Amino acid sequence: MLKRTCAGFLSFLLITQSSAQSVEELIQQQAQQQNSNVPSAAVPNTQIFQSTDPNVIGNQEPTGLPSQGQYNTTTRQGILLPGEANIRDLLPEVDNKLSPPYGANIFAGGYETERADGLNDNYLIAAGDKISIWMWGAVTFNNVVTVDNQGNVFIPNIGPINVLNVPASQVNSLVASKIKAIYKKNVEVYVNLLTATPVSVFITGSVIRPGQYAGMASDSILYFLKRAGGIDSDRGSYREINILRNGELVNTFDLYSFIRFGKLPNISFKDQDVIFVLDQKSVINVTGKVRNPFRFEFGEKEITGQDLIEFAKPLTQTSHVAVMGKRNGNPFSVYLPLVDFKNYQLEDGDKLYFNDDLHAQIYDIEIMGSYLGPSYFAVKKNTKLHDLLSYVQVDEYLADFSSVYILRESVKLEQKDILDKSLDRLERSVYFAPTGSTGEASIRSQEAKLVSEFVERARQIEPLGRVIVADGGNIANIALEQGDKIVIPAKTDLIQIGGEVLMPQAVVYNKDASIEDYIAWAGGYSDRADYEKLVIIHANGLSEFVDAQDNWFGEEGSTKLVPGDKVIVLPKIETKTMQTVKDITQILYQIAVTANAIN
Repeated sequence: MLKRTCAGFLSFLLITQSSAQSVEELIQQQAQQQNSNVPSAAVPNTQIFQSTDPNVIGNQEPTGLPSQGQYNTTTRQGILLPGEANIRDLLPEVDNKLSPPYGANIFAGGYETERADGLNDNYLIAAGDKISIWMWGAVTFNNVVTVDNQGNVFIPNIGPINVLNVPASQVNSLVASKIKAIYKKNVEVYVNLLTATPVSVFITGSVIRPGQYAGMASDSILYFLKRAGGIDSDRGSYREINILRNGELVNTFDLYSFIRFGKLPNISFKDQDVIFVLDQKSVINVTGKVRNPFRFEFGEKEITGQDLIEFAKPLTQTSHVAVMGKRNGNPFSVYLPLVDFKNYQLEDGDKLYFNDDLHAQIYDIEIMGSYLGPSYFAVKKNTKLHDLLSYVQVDEYLADFSSVYILRESVKLEQKDILDKSLDRLERSVYFAPTGSTGEASIRSQEAKLVSEFVERARQIEPLGRVIVADGGNIANIALEQGDKIVIPAKTDLIQIGGEVLMPQAVVYNKDASIEDYIAWAGGYSDRADYEKLVIIHANGLSEFVDAQDNWFGEEGSTKLVPGDKVIVLPKIETKTMQTVKDITQILYQIAVTANAIN
């Protein structure tokens, strides 16, 4: 990579300094230089200049002069040159259990391939720069001059003018003053910097790919660090990056200042400058309930918990901090409230876990159904159902207060777990059932396919998580849980009929009607109905399984429905395996009871 970069850089100088040569001659010279340095078989197909022309695609050779201020910035997409070593082999990870360093994502961008012309007010004129000079009036002069190795530009009848290290914003006034010192009257002068000469900067220390990199003098330190692969996360410092010139320190940069406050040092690089990344300082590893779960670096001798909190930014619910590390050469750990942690003294290598360890003392309870007043209540942790219901207002003519029930998330999860286990058991009984012949195996295969479809649909059903607390007008005084939903059903004159009937619907309650009458009013049984078992779900959530034949025509001892009841007709299961019949029937019962539905 270095050989190709140097070849591209030399070609750039040849193009800008020799306008008499043709483009074809320069390209030929460039190719000869590459062939003399690197074997042709070893040179990958990469372009020398990064073209700004949208018509130039991929690794196509340039057909004209490159844009000024550009050079080889083509990424190699991880391709290694002959003799190069894989960075992972040279820089193995120190501990893959540690969090990434704070600020590591700053080198994830692709800004190292974004080119600028390098011209800004703070740019310092260097040898090789091109300056355009116009004079008009009593004397006419128009030319582009090059700054020589001594930092001078030569103007006929004026002589050399030294512009080395002059800021670009001041070059016009400097050159104009020198000219007007000779031509005192009737001469106007305009001076403009046309091109900036690339500089070569060395990058060393704890970076991924130390070496020499080309750039513009006005490029940021981030640009050069990214060209070198970024800072080595396990060894390099994000807090102290030195810029050396002729062996002398000219600036020190703290990446945290840029990450937290957007501050970058205003520096103009010169040829042969050195960017030196120092070794990593004290490190604290942070995980848990924080907005910034990273590995933080501190240069201070004393690090307090408050210093760390300002960087990690714990979440609002965070209450405690676990500190693990070493003290006096021995393993050490302590668990502190967040308030006490602020004054705690941390040391290099400590691992912190921020935890939400305060259980809620206030529950949020929702009221649903037929009620008056607010729908949400905030109650103390030890509140029971009767305590809350005494504050709930209802209209006794509209609310069926004696059928109140609770929807609870923890019960919902348990019901879902039971249903899933039953489905797993059903799948095992079908897939591993023995077969005695080829014909039976074919039947088993068809049954397994049907059962799989049934299982897939059944898994999508979500139980209600209903807790039955009322029976016969008595309401159990149970303790409430966070997120409970207390349902007070509305009084109704309807009976719901669903499941395997022809027309599932609601029918007005008739005290003289039997269950069979209601099923007849819903169109009667479907072809898939099980005539033997029905499920009656009462308004309070209680479920009752009845035999349809015992309830025909309102016979003595038959089940009587009351307003608000639901009648669910289960489907009949046809199969060759008795165990499968039992399993599917049990699952259907569970679905009917926990979700009030048959899928």
